[in-house]
Amino acid sequence: MHTRCMHERSAKRELPVVLLIDDDLVSREVTATVLTMNGFTVHTAVNGGASLELLSNGACRPGVILMDAQMPGLSGAELIAELRVRSKARVYAISGSNPPPEVAAAADGFLLKPFNADTLRKLIEGHKTEAANSLLDPNEPVVSAEVLAQLRKVMPESAVRQIYAAVVADLAGRIEALGAAIAKGDAAEIRRIGHAIKGGCGMAGAIQAARLGALLERVTLESEDNQMDNSAALLRDLRAAVRGLERMLDAELPA
Repeated sequence: MHTRCMHERSAKRELPVVLLIDDDLVSREVTATVLTMNGFTVHTAVNGGASLELLSNGACRPGVILMDAQMPGLSGAELIAELRVRSKARVYAISGSNPPPEVAAAADGFLLKPFNADTLRKLIEGHKTEAANSLLDPNEPVVSAEVLAQLRKVMPESAVRQIYAAVVADLAGRIEALGAAIAKGDAAEIRRIGHAIKGGCGMAGAIQAARLGALLERVTLESEDNQMDNSAALLRDLRAAVRGLERMLDAELPA
């Protein structure tokens, strides 16, 4: 395993820490150097297993993860799933060819090699723009206090936790299916998934996720490109809502 942490100038410019995963030595070193010269703190890993070790032992707490889309061993959508278990960072796939549909659906974005420094910088800094354009209201509760109180009246804390853990697990599956539907441009499937999210999360009082589900349910076939862009933005917000539910579980209903 090769790991390197470069100049820590990012804090001054509030740039995210970057974890770069690439099995190709030249690509990895060139990309890391470009990022460093643009002020980012960079950690590198030679494969998926090495990256998970970095995240698991706390050696790296990235805001953005760049991963080659095709590597030996743990790679692709399977690696993205493992990365999301260990990190809340945005995950971008990079490759010399178009990624498989399942990778495109699982990642937060994609960058085609070769790319220049400006394109790379814009991709990484773009996550701030995405956050600024988020439809999530920072003042909106993740879970309805009223629903949570009602559940606590009729069942033990462990059972309440099980309910919300089930909501999180269900949303994880819905998000994967939603990503695939967006990649295919399947507006009907996006609406179906949105309807299911709205109903299930509404019953559990998961306010943010339910509202996003309702917005997904309104996706139409008109202005298809714009609708797909909106759906992708809602997918990012839905992932953020799930992270909010996970934080709520840890704070309100610790295991």
